[in-house]
Amino acid sequence: MDFSLSEEQVLLRDSVEKYVREHAGVERHRALCKSALGFDASAWQQFAELGWLSVPFSEDNGGIAGGATDLMVVGEALGRGLVREPFLVTVVTCGGLLQRGGSVAQQQQFIPGIISGESQWAFAFAETGSGYDLSRVDTVARRADDAYLLSGSKLAVLNAHCAQHLIVSARLAGEAAQGAGLTLFIVDADAPGVERETFVAVDGSKGAQVTLREVRLSDEQVLGEVGGGLPLMEAAIDAAIVALGAEALGAMQALLEATVEYTKTREQFGQPISKFQALQHRMADMYLKVEETRSLLLNAAIALDDGSDDAAAACAALKVKVSEAGRYVAQQAVQLHGGIGMTDELCVGHHYKRLMILAKLYGDEAWHLQRYVNLMAARAA
Repeated sequence: MDFSLSEEQVLLRDSVEKYVREHAGVERHRALCKSALGFDASAWQQFAELGWLSVPFSEDNGGIAGGATDLMVVGEALGRGLVREPFLVTVVTCGGLLQRGGSVAQQQQFIPGIISGESQWAFAFAETGSGYDLSRVDTVARRADDAYLLSGSKLAVLNAHCAQHLIVSARLAGEAAQGAGLTLFIVDADAPGVERETFVAVDGSKGAQVTLREVRLSDEQVLGEVGGGLPLMEAAIDAAIVALGAEALGAMQALLEATVEYTKTREQFGQPISKFQALQHRMADMYLKVEETRSLLLNAAIALDDGSDDAAAACAALKVKVSEAGRYVAQQAVQLHGGIGMTDELCVGHHYKRLMILAKLYGDEAWHLQRYVNLMAARAA
């Protein structure tokens, strides 16, 4: 199997890496964490001009028809540079939902705004008591004449503090709470009945708790088929897991490199601590975790691009490894740096916090391990 990147993917990678070298870093990240928006709006426009926001969209919608491997290339470079612009949420997750489930009219209406950098999106799916189960939804959409009235609450909606549009999961009134009637809706974030309360995540990124009170929606605001929300969400989130995994890999690689470099300069007992065999073993283990993640990331990206029957299981396995390896690499990086590992001045603590978010987003280690077991059992049956 050929694991090499295409010429176009190499150019895409070089473009993102060049931006990261010239503009990204811990100082920029610290400043953005203190800003109201949480990211740089002018940088987002630059991403649009460079064509990065068009990667996952079809050529008919003005994109470059990139696949999971292309998202992997972009995500890894952004992860290395602590770039916090909402590429994962707006372009990959919400853009993926629109690309997969949107009608022609919806795609023509909304996707150009994402590609041009004019619109921000957020995916509102998590609720109190739902855990990581996408099918456990208490938000209800009830029919009223020629419209739907949407009511409920969504937790920890990343990027919702500034989004113009929300994609909201809800079940139709009268349907069972577990999956049946689950439908996605496109909601104007400033529509009457939508309330947002901004929060700041542990890594400095921002979002909002969203409350919906009898929000009136037309039939044209249904995304995908009525009652077909669950498979649409699962497919889009698998692609998002690849981009998420790539970002985590970039962060882990940056932590490994920073740790190796620090141990070469930090002296103890008259010599660099990199010469201590016990610490060498720990850094070797960090390297193994990084490479294990890289292998599972490639496997998942290729499986998705090939339309393999094992793609969902490959994405579940990747998410398990991202959570486990990210935790190990981050903890070792902090410990080997000593007390300064969690200071605001170094990149180490910032990558650690981001890896904490990525470990939980779209399902934690235990959830995806069980998902992997279930998928493999069903495949063997």
